[in-house]
Amino acid sequence: MVIQFIVKFYQNMLAFIFAIEEINRNPYLLPNISLGYESHNSLHSHGNILKNVLMLHAGQDEVPNYTCGRDSKSVALLTGTSWATEAQSGPLLELYKFPQLTFGSFDLVLSEYGRFSSLYQMASRDTSLALGMVSLVIHFNWNWVGVIVTAGAKGLQFLSDVRAEMDGNRVCLAFVKTVTSDPLLYVANTELHDFLTKDTIGVNVIIIYHDTENVNDLNHNVGLHLGTWRVWVTNSQWQADLTGKNFLRDSFHGTFIFSNHHKEIFGFKKFIQTVNPSIYPEDIFVQQFWYSHFQCSLSDSGCALENCIPNASLEWLPVNRFDPAMSDASYNIYNAVYAVAHALHEMLLKQIQKQPAGNVEEIVISPWKLHSFLRNIQFNNTVGDQMNLEEKIKLNAKFDILNFWNFPEGLRLKVKVGEFSPYVTHGQKLSLSDEMIQWAMGSTETPRSVCTESCTPGFRKTPQEGKASCCFDCITCSENEITNNTDMEQCVKCPDHQYANDQKNQCLQKSVTFLAYKDTLGKALVSTALSLTILTAVVLGLFVKHRDTPIVKANNRALSYTLLISLTFCFLCTLLFIGRPSTASCILQQTTFAVVFTVAVSTVLAKTITVVLAFKVTAPGKRMRQFLVSGAPNYVIPICSLIQLTLCGVWMGTNPPYIDTDAHTEHGHIIIVCNKGSITAFYCVLGYLGSLALVSFTVAFLARNLPDTFNEAKFLTFSMLVFCSVWVTFLPVYHSTKGKVMVAMEVFSILASSAGLLGCIFVPKCYIILLRPEKNALHGFRDKTHSRR
Repeated sequence: MVIQFIVKFYQNMLAFIFAIEEINRNPYLLPNISLGYESHNSLHSHGNILKNVLMLHAGQDEVPNYTCGRDSKSVALLTGTSWATEAQSGPLLELYKFPQLTFGSFDLVLSEYGRFSSLYQMASRDTSLALGMVSLVIHFNWNWVGVIVTAGAKGLQFLSDVRAEMDGNRVCLAFVKTVTSDPLLYVANTELHDFLTKDTIGVNVIIIYHDTENVNDLNHNVGLHLGTWRVWVTNSQWQADLTGKNFLRDSFHGTFIFSNHHKEIFGFKKFIQTVNPSIYPEDIFVQQFWYSHFQCSLSDSGCALENCIPNASLEWLPVNRFDPAMSDASYNIYNAVYAVAHALHEMLLKQIQKQPAGNVEEIVISPWKLHSFLRNIQFNNTVGDQMNLEEKIKLNAKFDILNFWNFPEGLRLKVKVGEFSPYVTHGQKLSLSDEMIQWAMGSTETPRSVCTESCTPGFRKTPQEGKASCCFDCITCSENEITNNTDMEQCVKCPDHQYANDQKNQCLQKSVTFLAYKDTLGKALVSTALSLTILTAVVLGLFVKHRDTPIVKANNRALSYTLLISLTFCFLCTLLFIGRPSTASCILQQTTFAVVFTVAVSTVLAKTITVVLAFKVTAPGKRMRQFLVSGAPNYVIPICSLIQLTLCGVWMGTNPPYIDTDAHTEHGHIIIVCNKGSITAFYCVLGYLGSLALVSFTVAFLARNLPDTFNEAKFLTFSMLVFCSVWVTFLPVYHSTKGKVMVAMEVFSILASSAGLLGCIFVPKCYIILLRPEKNALHGFRDKTHSRR
């Protein structure tokens, strides 16, 4: 066995001895044969590695390829975890087909292209290590992680694997640092390992991948350079506090360690308890332990220990000095010894079976013959784990996740807090007991390690130029858009029947609304319409009551009645615009409005023409007088109304009004409105109505200076001025409003223009009828006429 001696690796040597002694006590494995061993502890130099290999193979250390001095030689070689050890001893042992078993972590380089056909790796494949570490990172919602790897092929391979896993899971690599494992290079280039640079600020989680055992304590140096209170995630090659200093909760407290899962070997801890210098007097390292830790003194000869603490045991030592729990490497050594023993057992059994009965010959063990048995060997170790050395069928390792607790006075504990298995479904590969975890930050809360805090619902991510994808800005969603999860890259627009709440994280159902009677605005309009209707009816009743008075008769009372009735319907037609729209109401509100207003305006036009004919055509025998006498102005009303009815008929026959919804005008509401259908037809109707009003206004304006007693030309002129002003103002305001306000605007315009006609034409007459009855007499008219003459 070739292994460099460091205190933390002495357990490997003890596991080696424990396995050999256990096999020698087993009557069913290699019966009547005892295994022996040699252990060579090399310093970290290539020359020493080769020297020890030659000593084990040839039995001497002077002349290569020459055997002398001993009859017995080793049949297999166990080498340490250093790739340099395996790569240097491998080519030499390959010349002799000498079996070499490695107990370090699995290395793909050693199995490539069959370069080392005589080399066997005991460890399981650890290709899922990167996935396990990234799964841990994802579990705690970390996405800003640094990586430190040791230089070499394995470190680069791990870096490639962890990059791929991070990219696939939206975890960003904050920085990558490579540390050499060569102590001389490390010391010579200390300035290269000043990790406290600007790219490490804000990175609270760092993955450290250890390749092999190194003479320089990489952990200690990294801790000095990187500072304290970060979360470390590392593999099982990591060891804590090798300097023996009793730090108070040092920088590695709370470290997560991914260790190969294996059962505890029965009897190993008891074996550790029994190890002492008296049992292994030739083991100088046991004596060194006792001298350093159990207050021993040297004898006068200097070759023996005296006055040691009675019944002392390695188990008494703190974990940072000696850890009795079997490490991954010790477990692999234990299985390697058993693999060689099982292969020897099979080979010897086969040789015995080939010998003729009664012919007992000395059995010769040739190391090269052991390969056929090692390659095919399969066995269950003492705890039931299945072992094989065939690399093609090796499985990926299952990992125990250990949490390192570093307490004062040298108390060091590795507590299992979870597992990672690559063989279960994706969502269940990682299992953790969060409540058992000790955090490096000295807090019970999970630390954060993100470049940018997550965008909460209602915001979307936008990348920061030139930075990693985990670094972004959070921008609030636009109007009527939401995000209902964290870190969404795009906002989602709410459907037309829904709207975004104030937090922009949920779409709410819109309520259906319209200009209802119960609304404040609806109530006001209905009250106004009914009040004006009643007022118009009162005026009509007043005119009917005083129908024989000169002021009523002088202005064509039939036309006055017609105008008042049409104004009554104008006020009442506004009720069609209020309430929940239906197909019938949508059609009626436009046609009724168009027809009754046409009747009203045409009646005003007829009255205006009547005034003009009455005061301008006074000569007897003129043809225009016949028009006045025959009542020709009264035909203006049916003719104008027939034209409007024709326009409405075309409108209703081509593209009539229909029920529509407006989901955008009012936030949180869907407004039910009447769509005009054909906008062209709608404006043709309004245009025709406007033309009639303009003609009426023009004719009335021309007749404004006629004698004013019982002459309503001025009132007609002012009424049409008000009417035109209302509807000219209506058009731009109507187009600038939406939803219920648009409907209310149309209702208000109908009421205002109708009220203008009622007030300007009939209020002065009612004033005379009610308050100045003396003027409502024919003699008054005649007296005023004579006085003017």
